[in-house]
Amino acid sequence: MNLPAELPIPQVDWERTPLSVQVVVITLWQEKGDLKQGVASLQQQVGELQAEVAKLGEQVNKNSRNSSKPPSSDPPQKCAYPKPEPSGRKRGGQKGHTGKSRQLKPPEQVNRVVISKPVGCASCGALLLGEDPHPQRHQVSELPRIEAEVIEYQLHRLTCCVCGMQNVAEWPADMPKGSFGERLQATIAYLGGRFGISHRDIQEALEAIFYVEISLGSISAQE
Repeated sequence: MNLPAELPIPQVDWERTPLSVQVVVITLWQEKGDLKQGVASLQQQVGELQAEVAKLGEQVNKNSRNSSKPPSSDPPQKCAYPKPEPSGRKRGGQKGHTGKSRQLKPPEQVNRVVISKPVGCASCGALLLGEDPHPQRHQVSELPRIEAEVIEYQLHRLTCCVCGMQNVAEWPADMPKGSFGERLQATIAYLGGRFGISHRDIQEALEAIFYVEISLGSISAQE
């Protein structure tokens, strides 16, 4: 088996290595490369989510003083409660208190598993093989990227080869008459009717969360 150019192993040592060990080394090296690519992809996703969170944070902090929103849309002021007298104890959980943590979901409810294994011994550098029957587990619940689906309907006109008549198809019966589907219309109605959000804030929320571009007039039309 040929020595991959990226492996830092002398050719002489590689030729003396048994074939079965060569297979294991190449497999582990490839898994290491796949892991690096996965980490880079996750870092990119984290950056995109941080930008979206920052944008939503600006929207939440808007009021009549720092934007064009009317004073009636400002949230009620919080009551100033008197500060409690210091108890002399440190902040946080006290000694002897049993902590609570989020329960792990069973494997059948996990969508994706990211495995991290040590490749070489930290003491002698020897190659590590095998499986850990009881690895440490950490679960993260994340929202998928939600992007509106754009559906294009096309109506074709074909000419009969026998009589020359122009034949036009019919639009599908379930095709929406306007430019926005039922679920998007329901979302607009829910944001405006249930939470009383202004048209401008609905427009901003649809763009920030669902990547939907819609005018203020179209929002009024959907309502």
